[in-house]
Amino acid sequence: MAEVSMCSSSGSTELTPEEERIVIRDIALAAEANTKEGDIFYLITQRWWQHWIEYVNQDQPINANDGSSFAEIHDSFGSSMLKRPASIDNSDLIYDAASEDSSAGIEIHDTLLEGRDYVLLPQEVWNQLCLWYGGGPKLARKVISAGLSQTELTVEVYPLRLQLLEVPKGDRSTIRISKKETIGELHRRACEIFDLNLEQVCIWDYYGHRKHALMNDMDKTLDDANIQMDQDILVEILNHGNHNALGGCASYVQDNGTTDKEATSIYLEASKSNLISAGGMPNNKGASKTEVVQSQNPTSSIKELDNTYGQSGVSTRGSSCGLTGLLNLGNTCFMNSAIQCLVHTPEFARYFREDYHQEINWQNPLGMVGELAMAFGDLLRKLWAPGRTSVAPRPFKAKLARFAPQFSGYNQHDSQELLAFLLDGLHEDLNRVKHKPYIKSRDADGRPDEEVADEYWANHIARNDSIIVDVCQGQYKSTLVCPVCNKVSVTFDPFMYLSLPLQSTTTRTMTVTVFTSDGSKRPSTFTVTVPKQGRCRDLIQALNGTCSLRHSEKLLLAEVRDHLIHRFLEDPLISLSTIKDDDHIAAYKIPKLTKNAKYLQLVHRSQEQVTSDAHIMSGWRPFGTPLVSVVSCEGPVKKDCLQRIVKRALSPLAKIGTLMDTDVSDSSMSHAGEDLNHHDSSAETCTSSLNSDDPKSKAMEPFKLPLQLLNEENVCIELSSGEEAVRLPPSTSVLVYIDWSQKLLKKFDTGYLENLPEVFKSGPVMKKARTEPLSLYSCLESFLREEPLVPEDMWFCPQCKERRQASKKLDLWRLPEVLVIHLKRFSYSRSMKHKLETFVNFPIHDFDLTNYVANKNNSQRQLYELYALTNHYGSMGSGHYTAHIKLIDENRWYSFDDSHISLINEEEVKSAAAYVLFYRRVKTEDVSLSNGVQSCASTQK
Repeated sequence: MAEVSMCSSSGSTELTPEEERIVIRDIALAAEANTKEGDIFYLITQRWWQHWIEYVNQDQPINANDGSSFAEIHDSFGSSMLKRPASIDNSDLIYDAASEDSSAGIEIHDTLLEGRDYVLLPQEVWNQLCLWYGGGPKLARKVISAGLSQTELTVEVYPLRLQLLEVPKGDRSTIRISKKETIGELHRRACEIFDLNLEQVCIWDYYGHRKHALMNDMDKTLDDANIQMDQDILVEILNHGNHNALGGCASYVQDNGTTDKEATSIYLEASKSNLISAGGMPNNKGASKTEVVQSQNPTSSIKELDNTYGQSGVSTRGSSCGLTGLLNLGNTCFMNSAIQCLVHTPEFARYFREDYHQEINWQNPLGMVGELAMAFGDLLRKLWAPGRTSVAPRPFKAKLARFAPQFSGYNQHDSQELLAFLLDGLHEDLNRVKHKPYIKSRDADGRPDEEVADEYWANHIARNDSIIVDVCQGQYKSTLVCPVCNKVSVTFDPFMYLSLPLQSTTTRTMTVTVFTSDGSKRPSTFTVTVPKQGRCRDLIQALNGTCSLRHSEKLLLAEVRDHLIHRFLEDPLISLSTIKDDDHIAAYKIPKLTKNAKYLQLVHRSQEQVTSDAHIMSGWRPFGTPLVSVVSCEGPVKKDCLQRIVKRALSPLAKIGTLMDTDVSDSSMSHAGEDLNHHDSSAETCTSSLNSDDPKSKAMEPFKLPLQLLNEENVCIELSSGEEAVRLPPSTSVLVYIDWSQKLLKKFDTGYLENLPEVFKSGPVMKKARTEPLSLYSCLESFLREEPLVPEDMWFCPQCKERRQASKKLDLWRLPEVLVIHLKRFSYSRSMKHKLETFVNFPIHDFDLTNYVANKNNSQRQLYELYALTNHYGSMGSGHYTAHIKLIDENRWYSFDDSHISLINEEEVKSAAAYVLFYRRVKTEDVSLSNGVQSCASTQK
């Protein structure tokens, strides 16, 4: 049995929820900034993590009043508190530990999604939570390098799961090992499991039960050796005592580093017989206890696992074809959505259900020796079989990763990139041209476009001829004009899909009002420009340069709703996309370094009369914008101290020439903040600076503001009378109300506190432009618009003999039967990747491209109809893909969400999540075409 490692909670004094939140936030920020390859992250169940997040945020003072779902956990008096989470319980992430192979360790479910099922925590965060809460089991994962350049860091949530097959004894074992481990480490692990010596064995890449390569480069990583998830590794015992009859083959391998085909064939047959006769069980003679435990058949267990998930999926409705889901193997929704669109393309459905093997190009060096085409064909037939439950696409994914290592593992990938590779790979595997001729393209030299285009297309077909070309490939007309000599170059190039840009801006303007906590200035409103996909630190940095921030100060951002602070935006990594244009944001200047600091929120209230059921009631209602100061005290605070803090914050608003009730001029109050010390803390330590001997400060003391402090029992304490001390609530936010009477309102200019502007206020014209959806036609026009080449792609002018930044114009010349359109939602730069959420209004019927085709000799109307599309929801890297597909024989739309399939209305097809669109050409004789496939009952073999 695999050991389940747990952590025990410490008996130390419990912190408040707010203190826990701050500790974890600080640890997480430090860990994120220093993450490197080899670091450890831990999986924690999303269920427990969400409970903890709600628990540590419940002390935010306004959360109970903002109408959020979290407020529902409080009772009607708002005094009930969310209970502290119990110990960490990751049991919902793992299989039954008792059934796990000890060499594989604790196995997590194969279909987990980050953000839905689990969260990844840095080791330091996990250790701290374990110290507080205990529990487990511990699910540690390493940070590895990834990507084509091996410079991106990712957490390897699913290490390689390999099936070790020992021959000739027939023992089997399943292990987990990082793809960044070396072949030498795999040798060591195998010898440890089967109780062998290193010199006794050689190990083979046994992918697909074929000896692909002898794994003898001990320093090579498994990733570099292209070892894939769930594949077999052959552990071959050399010079084994029971291996005399086959010793010649083993010694031949050992002596020559290669294997004679005939000897290998005999050897494998004998090994196979050995395995079969053993019934998949080892020969227990001389076997260690470890070998007996590890002798379970891993292949059969995987099949059982597939069947288990298949039964839990949505059953396809018996008689209907094409309504079969694909299981999510772990972030494989990007693959599932693209596959469903392709298998529901009528021409492909017909082609791969017939005998296509005769067209496989086994010799094409650009292809995958037919393996990708066969894997796709097998998967398509399973998906079109009637009455099936959901299919686990493991064999197809293994083949895909074999030839495209960038899609290996269980990370999220771009569905369009997968689609592009798959179409190109299927084309090369099914290319009818066995020997590609060399053809040199001729320049147009003033010849008619029709002649040149046909010549280019004929040359292309002479080298590329497949079902993919027949169905998906069209032709561009590309025109380049030299800006110096006006040389015109016209070429006609093939295309597989159109990648259309979405017009958008990469920046946004944000309007924020800045308040001071020390009474030095009146509130000021600033509008700054920030990255559209930036974070709060970008907004703070932009404000720093405009609001004259002193070196000892920092800005505290807060979102204000209904005259209350809804939330503080303290985390610099909060995305600016969470701040909407109609939100109201305030920034408060507070001191940088303050010991034992608490935020003093000053909420303004005025008395209002409300008529209800013939009764007139009066009550205090919030108005204006709250002010924030900092209190720096360890113990109780005198009421006079709090009075001075509030007076200082309000001093810039005092009207000049108005005498206070204490006969102190407001002008002296308005300058009081300037005379008080400005070092470190705006609140000062309540025993020193606030008890200054400054005469103006002393003159202000008799004047009392109507203040009330909300304590931890939600009871208001009067602060306008007496000099005794009060104890502040334990949370970092302290709420103080100031009740403005009509008499008091005359002495202050509270207009500066009212009408907090929206983050972005658009005019009538701009409002109309924002609500008007982007048309697919306008995206196409932007794609076809003439524009200069970027400097990195300058064109070599054959006439100037120089590289020139020519202007380029694209035109559609020849359109395919199936037009694939990719909406470029993902934007990349050197330091940023983000997604565009623009809604594109795309036609479902009568997508008319007639006027966009430059070949005017083609008089046929170019009409298309949408039949499938992929959707992307969420942010980049952690989103989710689905597909919407129309079954033409039923004339109904369905949503394909991995294994779950549901009927949807045509109106639901359009959304801002649309990513890749699939259109079919409309033909007059094709009106009643039933998805290009005969009825399932008549063709099922």
